[in-house]
Amino acid sequence: MDHSHHKEISHMAHNTTVPSHHHHPTTSASHSHSHGGGMGDMMMHMTFYFGFKNVELLFSGLVINTAGEMAGAFVAVFLLAMFYEGLKIARESLLRKSQVSIRYNSMPVPGPNGTILMETHKTVGQQMLSFPHLLQTVLHIIQVVISYFLMLIFMTYNGYLCIAVAAGAGTGYFLFSWKKAVVVDITEHCH
Repeated sequence: MDHSHHKEISHMAHNTTVPSHHHHPTTSASHSHSHGGGMGDMMMHMTFYFGFKNVELLFSGLVINTAGEMAGAFVAVFLLAMFYEGLKIARESLLRKSQVSIRYNSMPVPGPNGTILMETHKTVGQQMLSFPHLLQTVLHIIQVVISYFLMLIFMTYNGYLCIAVAAGAGTGYFLFSWKKAVVVDITEHCH
């Protein structure tokens, strides 16, 4: 196994200064990261910027270098953020449909003028080793992974990609959340 790239990383870790011709106004020497594989020195931005040259997207081999690539990445990130919002709503809908046992419990509570009122509570249960719960678990894992991908994309500080995340999440919420109607339970008396 070739470990020659560790020498370069070790050298970078001990180097605390960067020559002035490598300094970028949005980065500092302590935030300079070198990525192996012939990519050269790529600076990790620590402030928002709008550009499409040498923008790494999640993986070291996925680098945006043209306006067309940035447009494609914008659309892909926008759709991923929309999918994330749709997945959240779909999970809520599946959860409501998979609720197994419903039990109503009534208990006396003191009312006005010494009267006693009966308050009814609805208890909903779900079985742990059921297909709906296993499906919810798999969908939860997918949702968590997508959410971290979106966070890491936002942390590129590229303005175009940040706008894609925010606009996709907003559009997804707009398109999918209106179905999330408030269900009024006629047996529920406390609103």
